[in-house]
Amino acid sequence: MGLTARSTGIYTFLEELNQTQGKTDAVIALAGNPNTGKSTVFNGLTGLNQHTGNWPGKTVVLAKGSYQHRNKHFTLVDLPGTYSLLANSADEQVARDFICFGNPDATVVVADATCLERNLNLVLQVMEITAKTILCLNLMDEAKRKKIEVDCGKLQEMLGIPVVPTAARDKIGLCELKEAIYQVALGEKQAHPKVLRYSESIEAAIAEIQPEVEDVLQGRFNSRWVTLRLLDGDTAIIAEMMEYLKRMDVGGPGRILKEYRVVGCCD
Repeated sequence: MGLTARSTGIYTFLEELNQTQGKTDAVIALAGNPNTGKSTVFNGLTGLNQHTGNWPGKTVVLAKGSYQHRNKHFTLVDLPGTYSLLANSADEQVARDFICFGNPDATVVVADATCLERNLNLVLQVMEITAKTILCLNLMDEAKRKKIEVDCGKLQEMLGIPVVPTAARDKIGLCELKEAIYQVALGEKQAHPKVLRYSESIEAAIAEIQPEVEDVLQGRFNSRWVTLRLLDGDTAIIAEMMEYLKRMDVGGPGRILKEYRVVGCCD
């Protein structure tokens, strides 16, 4: 697992995780909207093997736990509940930064089966960042009670990622979730997330910019996702990315950012 960033905030936490790297086989991010039963999933997976505190330099709660499956040790990081990774709040920033810069071996997104459409926004955003995404479709018992049917096989086919139905309060589906995490995190199974397509003009802009972005990033981030952030003019994430690249001794990001007029990142 490649947790190499240093400094304050997210980097301090990653440095702490690095110190336990020899004791774990994989680090897993657990994301999801509020009120999806994410904490119940976290508790169901880790049991009493967990620790709660604050993210370094922030008032955002940090929960970290561990479990074993098939003789492998997994560290699970419970990210703050959020509806988006576009970082309009401290919670969103922490979730986004860990998924982007923490390089987790897999990211599990917990969704509420009773209101799947609303929850899919976060799922799709995570899929744009990392191929190692798993959808934990929780509260299936509530969906059944409300006579809501979800075709998990079809959903998995449409998204291109593993979909695991669970009812975490009753510990239903958690063994299957552990197995899906094992396969994705340790490379036994390759996910192929659906690539979201945008308007013709946006796709043309992506095609123009992405090769240069890929050349700079050298595979450290999803170049299509970074290109979209450049087109959005998302100065916060680009500034964080530049800091990360500096720490990784990767040259050249400022040239692209200036060329495409991302204001406030290259001063």
